[in-house]
Amino acid sequence: MLSVSLKKRLPGFALDVRWESSDAVCGLFGPSGAGKTLTLDCLAGLVRPDAGRIVIGDRVVFDSAAGIDLSPRRRRLGYVFQGYALFPHLTVADNIAYGLRDQPRATRRERTARVLDRLGLAGLATRRPHELSGGERQRVALGRALAIEPALLLLDEPFSALDLPLRRVLRDDLGRVLREWGTAAVLVTHDFTEAYRLADRIVVYDAGRVVQSAPRAELLWQPASEAVARIMGVRNLLTGVVAKATPDRIQLRWRGQILEAVNSPTRSYLPAPESPIAFFIRPEYVRLIRKDRRTADPAHHMNLMAGVVVGDEDFGTTWTLRIRLDHPGPPAQGDYDLEVEVPHLVYEILEIDRDRRWEFSIHRGSIHVLPA
Repeated sequence: MLSVSLKKRLPGFALDVRWESSDAVCGLFGPSGAGKTLTLDCLAGLVRPDAGRIVIGDRVVFDSAAGIDLSPRRRRLGYVFQGYALFPHLTVADNIAYGLRDQPRATRRERTARVLDRLGLAGLATRRPHELSGGERQRVALGRALAIEPALLLLDEPFSALDLPLRRVLRDDLGRVLREWGTAAVLVTHDFTEAYRLADRIVVYDAGRVVQSAPRAELLWQPASEAVARIMGVRNLLTGVVAKATPDRIQLRWRGQILEAVNSPTRSYLPAPESPIAFFIRPEYVRLIRKDRRTADPAHHMNLMAGVVVGDEDFGTTWTLRIRLDHPGPPAQGDYDLEVEVPHLVYEILEIDRDRRWEFSIHRGSIHVLPA
């Protein structure tokens, strides 16, 4: 169990956060400047909070009220910095052994050899950082942090300096190492994909505050507010007006349509008719209706709509379509109303580049109503 309660004021910024995690990997996610790295530095003992309490496992490492503030060395935490911060003049083996300087020589040798072997670095032991690839440098930095057998591993934007293809490879490699090693970890990132792929629980930061803390699947499907959804980069984030609400259904008016959505089981109240309501529709859940089949049946196609493709973008394996509804008036998102994502093969089969007018439907379970 990791329990964190921190207050720290800096010029122009105030950190005031409280969260807990019993999961293997906890991700601190949010925009740059939200206080994620500052939290990591407080956990590591590199920055002293003004007030608060930090408990790692069964050890209190900081408690302002009780006067407890363990030094970084006594906290026994492994820290992987942005850019890895390897010592350029030391070999791979010496970098990994750096945190073991106070251990007997035999212990240093045995533990370094074990880390080199487990991370697939044994053949690189005598090389220096400039002779390594990005993935190899990452594993050396991980090895240095893991060699001390830390109570907690801290990772600060471990992929920030890498290009996208390498980030994907190293993200998967890091996930495998964390699973195999079994050390609890806190990961800082402003990339939601990285947070979702690597973390079991995600704590969302914004302007020095925690705006949501939840298991990753819950966060993905149930953001706590419109603000959290925006931080996550949710697409098709829209606003309508409540037409009718029951414990299991919500009907809302949007762009001349009456949409029906499943009411959230976590909602503790029913929104009043005519009140504004925020919701989102994931682009991959909008279903285009093929024209070579019978006319769309409202009984089988929920939330049936029609519109024209006013723009599209090729992402290799998928296409993103920007659709404007036939209803008059200003579109909901600039010059379009909805983003729709379709596989590349579907785009080609339906000849969407030529045929731009479509009917489409959205299952009521794919319209996610956000709390007020």
